[in-house]
Amino acid sequence: MPHPNGDAKTPSLPHHSSALEVLKEFEERDGLDIKALLDSKRHGGLTYNDFLVLPGYIGFAASDVVLDSPVTKRIALKTPFVSSPMDTVTEHEMAIHIALQGGLGVIHHNCSAEEQAEMVQKVKRYENGFILDPVVLSRNTTVGETKALKEKWGFGGFPVTETGKLGSNLVGIVTNRDIQFEDDLSLPISAVMVTDLVTAAAGTTLLEANAILAKSKKGKLPIVDSKGNLVSMISRSDLTKNLHFPLASKLPDSKQLICAAAIGTRPEDKIRLQKLVDAGLDIVILDSSQGNSMYQIEMVKYIKDKYPGLDVIGGNVVTREQAANLIAAGVDGLRIGMGSGSACITQEVMAVGRPQAAAVYNVASFAAKFGVPCMADGGIQNVGHIVKGLALGATTIMMGGLLAGTTESPGTSFVSREGKLVKAYRGMGSIDAMQDKKAGAGAKDSQKSNAGTARYFSEGDSVLVAQGVSGAVAHRGSVTKFVPYLAAGLKHSLQDCGCKSLTELHESVANGTTRFELRTASAQLEGGVNMESYEKKLYA
Repeated sequence: MPHPNGDAKTPSLPHHSSALEVLKEFEERDGLDIKALLDSKRHGGLTYNDFLVLPGYIGFAASDVVLDSPVTKRIALKTPFVSSPMDTVTEHEMAIHIALQGGLGVIHHNCSAEEQAEMVQKVKRYENGFILDPVVLSRNTTVGETKALKEKWGFGGFPVTETGKLGSNLVGIVTNRDIQFEDDLSLPISAVMVTDLVTAAAGTTLLEANAILAKSKKGKLPIVDSKGNLVSMISRSDLTKNLHFPLASKLPDSKQLICAAAIGTRPEDKIRLQKLVDAGLDIVILDSSQGNSMYQIEMVKYIKDKYPGLDVIGGNVVTREQAANLIAAGVDGLRIGMGSGSACITQEVMAVGRPQAAAVYNVASFAAKFGVPCMADGGIQNVGHIVKGLALGATTIMMGGLLAGTTESPGTSFVSREGKLVKAYRGMGSIDAMQDKKAGAGAKDSQKSNAGTARYFSEGDSVLVAQGVSGAVAHRGSVTKFVPYLAAGLKHSLQDCGCKSLTELHESVANGTTRFELRTASAQLEGGVNMESYEKKLYA
C-alpha cells in the first residue's frame, strides 16, 4: 500500500493480472448456494425479503434476455406472469390483456358456471387464425339482434348464410358500420348487409389468406367450399393484433389466446368444467387453499381421464409431501403458496402454512424431478420478489394484489380518504367474498356454490371463519403498460445475475454458480429508500 507521506514502499503482492488465478484458491464461491440459503434447520423459514441474489457477470444486453417458461407440461408462456383467479383480479378483460402481453389470466369461479363459460368464450374469440366457429346470422336476423350480439361478444362483423349456420351458402356480411346508425331495430339485416364479397377457397393456407385479406382492404375474409358454403373466416383485426402483440400467448394451431379458469373440487364443479371445456378452455386450475385432499386428488384423476387434452394445475401446496400426492395423481403443474398473499390471513388464523421462499424452493425442487412446472402464488410485491420466486425454482409467478389495481381488473375504482385513486381488492377467504351470492345466482344455498367457501372447505359451516380481508390497492394504470414494466425489470435483473434466460437461471442456481446472501433487518433497511421525502415512480 502507498505510505501516508507519499513514500511508496510497496510490499510484495501478486501481480494484478493473476487475480483470476488467486480467486481459484478459495474453496467455494462467494455467498451461499441455494441449499445453504434455504436450510430451515439453520435459518428458519425464509420469505422473499430475507435474502438477495448476488450479481454475476454481464456479457449481454438486457434486450437479449428470453423470458419463455412453461406453465404446464405442454404449454409455455413468453412472459412468466399469471393473474390470480380472484373476483377482484381476473375476468375476461384481464385474461385477454395479460395474454396479449405473453402471460396468462385465470378466470375466477365466484360466479355462475354460465357466466364463467361466457368469459372463457370472450377470451377465445378475441383473437384467431382461422375462425372455425364464427357467429353466423341468417337473412332474417334483425338489426336489434345484431347489435345485441355485438354488445355480447365485443366484435361487430358477422357472416350471413341462408340458414344462419356454418356450412350453409354464404350470402353476405354485416359489419358495425352497416348497423351503427340504423335506428329501425326491427329491420332485417338482409337490407343493410354487404353482398359484394371477397372470399378464399377452402384449403387456402393462413399465410395465403392473410395476403388476400391485406390486398382486399376488407375487414373479414370468408373461407368457402366449392359450393359457396361458409367453412371458416379470418379477420383483419387479428392481423393487427399479431403486429402489435408479438408475445401474445396463443395456441399454435388456432392462433387463439390461451385461457385458464379455476374451479373447485365439489361434484357440481364437474358440470361447471364441462361448460368451460365446451367454451374452449385450455388450462383448469383446481382452486383450494390446501390442495392435498382426497377431493382434489379424485378431481385430478377424473379430469385426466375424461379430458386428456386439458391441462390441470393442482394446489395450493407448500411441502414435498403435498406435491407428491398431486404429482402422482397426474397434475400438469403445481401452484405453491399458503397464507402469503397480501389479502390472506390463513397463517395468522389457522397457524398453518409456510414462508413463501421456503415453500417455493422445497416444492419446486421436488417437482422438477418429474418435469412438473411450478407457479409461485403469493407474497409478490415488486419485481425483486418475482426474480426471487423464479430463482428458487418457480417457472411462473401468480399475482393478485399486484394486478388488482390495474384498469383491466374487475374491482371498483374510487378515491380514498387520503385523496388517492384506488381499486377494491379482497381475498377469496374474506367474509365479503364468501358471502357473495353471484356464484349461486342468488339462491338461498348460494354459500354451497361460492368459490370462497369452496376454496377454504367452508360450504357447510354455520359460522364462517375468515381467512382473508377486504380493502383497496393503489391504482396502477393499464396492464398494457404495467406488465411490460415487470418484464423489463425482470430482464434487467437476469442481466445482473448473468443469465440470458429463465432456463439458464434455474441451471445456474442448481449447479451453484448463482449465489445468495441472507439479509439482516439492518440490511433490509439499508436496501430501502433512506430520504426525508421522495417520489417513487416505478416506470415511465
